[in-house]
Amino acid sequence: MTANYHLGLLYLVRLLIDADGITDTMELAALQAIKDRENIPEEIFEQFEEEARGLSYQELYTAGIDLINACSYEEKLRTFGVLYRLSEVDGRVHLKEIRLLLNSIKTAGLEFDAVVNVAKAMPVIL
Repeated sequence: MTANYHLGLLYLVRLLIDADGITDTMELAALQAIKDRENIPEEIFEQFEEEARGLSYQELYTAGIDLINACSYEEKLRTFGVLYRLSEVDGRVHLKEIRLLLNSIKTAGLEFDAVVNVAKAMPVIL
């Protein structure tokens, strides 16, 4: 996987975690699980933390989408598969999470059904 994939995924994960206005311990544990499962190097994670600090929702979204749009089709699908699985972690899918997922999937030029199929083939995050 590429640095664009890792960084884009992290930006969008942050948006999804913050979408409902509540960051719970399950979501933070899920972030760590994603980092481990996707083999995101520590230096990439630190780069993300530094770059994302203080950015607005729109700035995070634009940066994440730009990075993901520079990825291969397979990386894009994987990104949104992970995000779909993340939306299930806290046991409730908030309207803002659904809106973020649907808009992001459309902006990335993917079909929702393709994302769902990839997500269902992935193990649950937690």
